[in-house]
Amino acid sequence: MALEFKNVVKRVGADIHIYPTDLTIEPGGFNILLGTTLSGKTSLIQLMAGLEHPTSGEVWFDGKDVTGVSVQKRNVSMVHQQFINYPNFSVYDNIASPLKVARMSKADIKARVGQVAELLKLTPMLDRRPLELSGGQQQRTALARALVKDSDLVLLDEPLANLDYKLREELRDELPKMFKGRGATVVYATSEPGEALLLGGHTAALHEGRVTQFGETARVYRQPQDLISAQVFSDPPINTCRVTKRDGRFHLNGTSSWPVGPAHAALSDGPFVMAIRPHQVTPAEMAPPAEAVRVEGTVLVTELSGSESVVRFNLEGDTWISQSQGIHAAPVGTRAAFHVDTSQCLYFNVEDHRIAV
Repeated sequence: MALEFKNVVKRVGADIHIYPTDLTIEPGGFNILLGTTLSGKTSLIQLMAGLEHPTSGEVWFDGKDVTGVSVQKRNVSMVHQQFINYPNFSVYDNIASPLKVARMSKADIKARVGQVAELLKLTPMLDRRPLELSGGQQQRTALARALVKDSDLVLLDEPLANLDYKLREELRDELPKMFKGRGATVVYATSEPGEALLLGGHTAALHEGRVTQFGETARVYRQPQDLISAQVFSDPPINTCRVTKRDGRFHLNGTSSWPVGPAHAALSDGPFVMAIRPHQVTPAEMAPPAEAVRVEGTVLVTELSGSESVVRFNLEGDTWISQSQGIHAAPVGTRAAFHVDTSQCLYFNVEDHRIAV
C-alpha cells in the first residue's frame, strides 16, 4: 500500500514546516525519515497519520486521496518518542485496546497480545499498570500496542530513544522482521545515521523541511546527491574543505595532493568542495589505507573511550574530525598527522553543492 505526497506544503502561521514535497513510499520493508531536530520528521509523520492536514498538495494512500480524511478513519498505528499509555489500564489491556475496539474475539486477543508481549519482554508485567513500570517498559507497552493492531500504516517517531542500550540493539534487529510479509507501510523517524544504516530499507534525508534525497538506505549513504544529504547522513559531522583539481591531481590548500581517480577524470579543472567522513580519517600511527594522503593539523579536542578515539583538529582553517578504533592520545594544542582515505572522498560543485560527476 503505497503512500504518496503530491506537492505537499505545510505552513504554520508565517513559518513553513514542510516545503513543496513529492515523495512515494512503497509498501513492505522499512522507510526511514532521517534528520536532526526541526528537520521536519514529526511534521511529515503527522501529515501521514492525518493528525495534521497539508496547507496545499495531496496525500494518497493505497491509490486513494486521503488528504482530508481524519486519523480516526484511517487504519494507522503510531508510536511517539514519549510513551503514551492508558494509566488506568493494565499492560495487557493497553496492548489489547485496539483489538477490543475492532471487536476481535477474546481468544484471538489473548493469542496476539501474548505473542507481542513475549517479543517485547513484557509477559511478566501484563497485570501491572503503566505507572508501575520503568520508562523503558512503558515505551515497550506503547510499541506493543502499535504492533498488535496490524495496521496498514505504522508510524514510528523515534520509538527507541527512551529504551536502554541493549533493548534498543535487540529491537533494531527485530523491528524489520516483525513487519516483513505483512504488507504494511512502515515509516520510522530517527536522528541517528547509524540507526538508519542498521535498519536498512529506504531512507529520506531531511533538512529544514525539505526531503533532499530518497532511495535505498545504503545508496543514499554511499552516493549522496548533494552536500546536505551527505551531512544529514554523517555522525560525527562529515569533514569538508575546498580542493582544486589541476594537472591530474586534487590539491588541498597547497599542502597535500593526490591523483584524480578514473571516476573523476572527466571533471573540469577548478575548485570543488571535498567531503570525507570522520571514520575515513585515521591517526598516522595506524596502518594507512591503500589510497591515502597524509595531512597535519592542530589538535583542538580529544575524546577517548574504551574502544574509540575522536580527535577534532584544525586543518588550514577548517575543523576536521578523526574517528578511529582504539586509544590514540593527541594532546590539545599539538600538531598531529592523519591519513585520509582518498578513495572515499566525495566531491561537490562549489556553486550548488551538487555531487560532481
